Amino acid sequence: MLESIYGVGVAPDEARVVLIPVPWEATTSYGRGTGNGPAAIAAASAQVDLFDLELAGLGVPEPYRSGLALLPIDEAVAAKGVEAATRALRVIEAYDEARPGNYDAAMLAELSRVNELSAWLDGWLEREVAGWLAKGKLVGIVGGDHSVPFGSLQAHAKKYPGMGVLHFDAHADLRVAYQGFVGSHASIMHRVMSELPAVAKLVSVGVRDFCQAEYRAVAASNGRIEIFWDLSLVRLQHSGTPFAELASRIAAALPRDVYVSFDIDGLEPTLCPHTGTPVPGGLTFAQATAILAAVVGSGRRIVGFDLVEVAPGPDGDEWDANVGARLLHKMIGYALASQLSARV
Repeated sequence: MLESIYGVGVAPDEARVVLIPVPWEATTSYGRGTGNGPAAIAAASAQVDLFDLELAGLGVPEPYRSGLALLPIDEAVAAKGVEAATRALRVIEAYDEARPGNYDAAMLAELSRVNELSAWLDGWLEREVAGWLAKGKLVGIVGGDHSVPFGSLQAHAKKYPGMGVLHFDAHADLRVAYQGFVGSHASIMHRVMSELPAVAKLVSVGVRDFCQAEYRAVAASNGRIEIFWDLSLVRLQHSGTPFAELASRIAAALPRDVYVSFDIDGLEPTLCPHTGTPVPGGLTFAQATAILAAVVGSGRRIVGFDLVEVAPGPDGDEWDANVGARLLHKMIGYALASQLSARV
């Protein structure tokens, strides 16, 4: 049972920031372990110093002083997550053995149940997040795989219509019902853009692994989806463009209100070697935080966030969780700072 994070915490009703842990990894299609992410991050967070020099310059030297609460893991979520993962693995194995997924009746039943459970999670999380938003809280989600935060995005889009999503990821996540899973971790941004019209724009960064259909979806979006491809960022840096300028361009592409969805594999894999789908390339830790700083510096407001796909390593390896805990601390701080400086 999770009781605190960073060694601090207040009662949720007294907190400014409420973190919701969601240990769910039903549809991960390569490596597994993200379901253990919330607990691993909480454990590793004890090693994070609470003073942050970078955030101090933005008026939030110690984010926890605003009031930080980590909710306990919901027992129903944990139980249904185990069921969804067990059933999904059977479907994935059948898919791998009989591409393109000519499932028999038994596998179709399993697939249907996984989709039903994913829809249940969406509804549960939307209600949970909406409740805390109604109380004036800044809400963050700690996953779990990248399918997890859809319900949070739903709730935030209703609260902040016209918001943009700043999406850090090695993948575009624009696939349609990947492997038959409507709520796939590879489909979340497709769902956001097709099911949440209140989201004005999706801005993705770090993307370097995607299919042709996803590439075409960006072109067909009429500017509603903008991806700062990893290859393009690298080439611009090689030609002499300072990363600070690139970060400013990314921030400028967003609306006033911003929800940050951070898949840890958007970072270079040396920082997250045990995540489910690591890809060569990606952002350094400093580059990722520079983008968040540029969002704050531009006067935009971070209204919510999630951190997903953090998977602890075998044999007690805490490196991924250590990086995740530090990144989460930065995200909390930047979100709080943005509330102080929002002006766009």
